Amino acid sequence: MTRPILWALGVLATAALTGGWMTERIAKLSLGSPNPAAGTPPPHPRDVSTVTLAQDLSGHYWAHPQVEGTVLRMLVDTGATLCAFTREDAARIGLKVAERDFTARAATANGTVPAAPVRVREMRVGGITVRDVEAMVLPGGRLETSLLGMSFLRRLRGFEGAAGRMTLRG
Repeated sequence: MTRPILWALGVLATAALTGGWMTERIAKLSLGSPNPAAGTPPPHPRDVSTVTLAQDLSGHYWAHPQVEGTVLRMLVDTGATLCAFTREDAARIGLKVAERDFTARAATANGTVPAAPVRVREMRVGGITVRDVEAMVLPGGRLETSLLGMSFLRRLRGFEGAAGRMTLRG
């Protein structure tokens, strides 16, 4: 009775070890060979930049992107359609906004406010760079902190939040 059980366990152990080795071998071979369907090799893992942000005690994610060469502190806001800059941060990155530029309206948690549509040439978070980002500037006193919104995030390869971390993949 025990002999068939031992034999079955031996077969299962051998299959598990061989299967794991074969899977690893196939994965290594497929990473090194071109993708015939696309005609180009798959991206090398080093070609994809990844940035991980830690959640703060209040549950928010903060990024420190370099915007037009200046580092800002921005709240990551997946509910914001566009990146939004305080008037002060806009001035720091060289965006000159006059009163006549506030031609749009933005719906915020505090109601609808005037907004000045702008376009940012380059935003960089870690090794991830996004160019020509649609954004807006809000009047002074209408926004506590600048927001890293979906006009930046949707241009990434992906992003996800889990276990107190947000991972951005560029």
